[in-house]
Amino acid sequence: MKTFVWLAVSLVAAVSLAAAQKLPPLETVPSVDLGRYMGKWYEIASFPQRFQKGCHCTVAEYAMTDKGYVQVFNSCRKDDPAGKLSKAKGKAFVVKGSGNAKLRVQFFWPFRGDYWIIDLASDYSYAVVGAPDRDYLWILSRTPRMDEALYREIVARCAAKGFDVTRLQKTDQTCAGETASD
Repeated sequence: MKTFVWLAVSLVAAVSLAAAQKLPPLETVPSVDLGRYMGKWYEIASFPQRFQKGCHCTVAEYAMTDKGYVQVFNSCRKDDPAGKLSKAKGKAFVVKGSGNAKLRVQFFWPFRGDYWIIDLASDYSYAVVGAPDRDYLWILSRTPRMDEALYREIVARCAAKGFDVTRLQKTDQTCAGETASD
């Protein structure tokens, strides 16, 4: 019984804390040219996720299909830069009325997750992807390395949007140049 009471009190406290820390709605970029967004992106940093545990050299590759959705290929090397290549294939569907800045990504049917583009270089050299609950955050680049000053500017903008940037971990890209097809 004590355990049940403790769990109930913890749940109420967590809900109260979440309500007290209510953040404004997450804004995305106004629009995304999907043609320019397609291609290879290197993960520069991210919030650690269970499904990426042990990943090094993480890469995402996007391709438009003739069926109107985006094919997603994610890959990483497990446990070290020379580790076994791990791959995941999914689909991304544009949310209507979002200017292509909000997508719903699906790796396992029927589950879909939010993929919101919240920052994007005018030349599409970097992108920042998050989720409205701010539990997910990825900083992506067309190159395996990013200028440190630019990285700090991006992190500051993410913090201003309500992300806990202390959770960000830089991604090891020492095996850059390898692709999901390796």
